[in-house]
Amino acid sequence: MKTFQPMCRGPGELSCAYMSRMFSSMVLAAGIAIGLASVSGSAAAAELSELEQRGEYLTIAGGCVTCHTEENGAPFVGGRPFETPFGTIYSTNITPDPETGIGQWSLEDFAKAMREGEAPGGKHLYPVFPYTSYALINDQDMEAIYAYFRTIEPVNYTPPENSLGFPYNQRWALGFWKMLFLDSTPFEPDPEQSAEWNRGAYLVEGLGHCSECHTPRNFLGAKNSGLAMTGGVYMDRVEGKWSEWSAPNMTSDVSGLAAWSIDDITDYLKLGISDRSGIYGPMNDVVVNSTRHLEREDVRAMAVYLKSLPANAQDSGAPASADVLRTGSLQYDIHCGSCHLPTGLGAREQGPPLVGNPVVLDANPQSLINVTLYGGQRPHIHPSREWEASQWIHMEPFQNILSDEQVAAILSFIRASWGHEAGAVTAEQVARQR
Repeated sequence: MKTFQPMCRGPGELSCAYMSRMFSSMVLAAGIAIGLASVSGSAAAAELSELEQRGEYLTIAGGCVTCHTEENGAPFVGGRPFETPFGTIYSTNITPDPETGIGQWSLEDFAKAMREGEAPGGKHLYPVFPYTSYALINDQDMEAIYAYFRTIEPVNYTPPENSLGFPYNQRWALGFWKMLFLDSTPFEPDPEQSAEWNRGAYLVEGLGHCSECHTPRNFLGAKNSGLAMTGGVYMDRVEGKWSEWSAPNMTSDVSGLAAWSIDDITDYLKLGISDRSGIYGPMNDVVVNSTRHLEREDVRAMAVYLKSLPANAQDSGAPASADVLRTGSLQYDIHCGSCHLPTGLGAREQGPPLVGNPVVLDANPQSLINVTLYGGQRPHIHPSREWEASQWIHMEPFQNILSDEQVAAILSFIRASWGHEAGAVTAEQVARQR
């Protein structure tokens, strides 16, 4: 056992940044959210024990239903495809079906899969399943999660075969990968930190596995621990097609959460909206299927932990030229200023603030380009009454209004204005996101 330190988790792992783990199109978000409700309903009807109820809560915190449910499919039966740099991987059936699911697994089998990525019989699991984060789960919570999964309705279903080229289709090679990058040491509270901080660290780094998407990776898919939580890249759908998304900086750097208060982060994760931003695109699934269901105390603990992360950032490159910025300023006034205001501060009745927005300042502008081209992509399932009551004008798509050069100029202007120092966006980057 070791004391947990937030920025020193080890060299990293290939996981949800490549499987885009919690994220999907809005239609899929809606379908899964409905599935989650039905699972909870059936579980209540079965009169879950206290242990099973805790396991259900922890399963929601882990976002398991999102990755293990295909569009229009039964919850937890798998089959959802994930595009990775190494090929397509399909999530597995984790219902207690004895033939195609985990019905014959013991608690020890389950814990070994969760912490070491190894199924019964010594079969290595691809680390698109984030066992590298789930390894932090303590024994009591592991038992509760296992107990809950035993209550789920078993479904006999075999997902499609993975489509991976050589050598990535050789599972035995994962043994060497684990020797390099897997740390299966469970979480242990840091005695120098508060109970709230430790709870937040446990949820963010363990069950929530936020760093899986918010950390850059090397060519083997291992996280760069020196740049932990400074942003990552993953594949997900946008407008029905696969595209790259960027997860922004979650440290306290000015390009990250420096402008966000603990209440801002808490509201965003619990309600789907705060004074700083509302959820869209990839974050829809995170909030709709997971964090909105958690107790506010737990969500606040996550916010406390995130706000404590030391400032760190990736290089976003040099700002655009003066000519590009002048063009961007003009286009901003025409297309953006009425909602986000000339100051970039936005207004509750118009649009969210751009100043200090981590998506705006991300070292990689892919998500910023996506929301500009394709609009806000709000969730079909309303995460809260506060989200419903928001008067922010819905962000409309500009893909048929602005050229690649115009989008690049506007975004370059936004990233270099109001004290921002983020790098230029190029027309080539915009074209790639189209």
